[in-house]
Amino acid sequence: MSLLVDTSVWSLALRRDAPLTERGAQPEVAALRHALLGADQVFTTGLILQELLQGFAAPKARTQLIERLSALALIQPNREDHIEGAELKNSCRRRGVQVGTIDALLIQLCRKHDLVLLSTDQDFRAAAKHVDFRLWAAQ
Repeated sequence: MSLLVDTSVWSLALRRDAPLTERGAQPEVAALRHALLGADQVFTTGLILQELLQGFAAPKARTQLIERLSALALIQPNREDHIEGAELKNSCRRRGVQVGTIDALLIQLCRKHDLVLLSTDQDFRAAAKHVDFRLWAAQ
């Protein structure tokens, strides 16, 4: 399985103020850990990297995060991805579901690259009822 890991999961996994046992209690964090150990291929995109870096103030933590995430495959959206992401967002809105701009683009990237989205964000669950994409679910 190939995963695109959303900021929500990375944030939980990287939190230093939560005990390791609490971080591991989230099934999405456990799935990320399992994937990083070689079970699955993990992808990221510049948007996720930027969101994560915005949460780190210390230069050392920032540098470590950049180094660690540089080992992941980076996918880049193109013009068509932005166009399809906008259509996806509009389609959800017509059905009464609000999806953020970045979330719509992440869904589009998952669709295009046949990736499973790993997220704790409930907005993706709502979107999945109206848009065809693969959203990770605990087994």
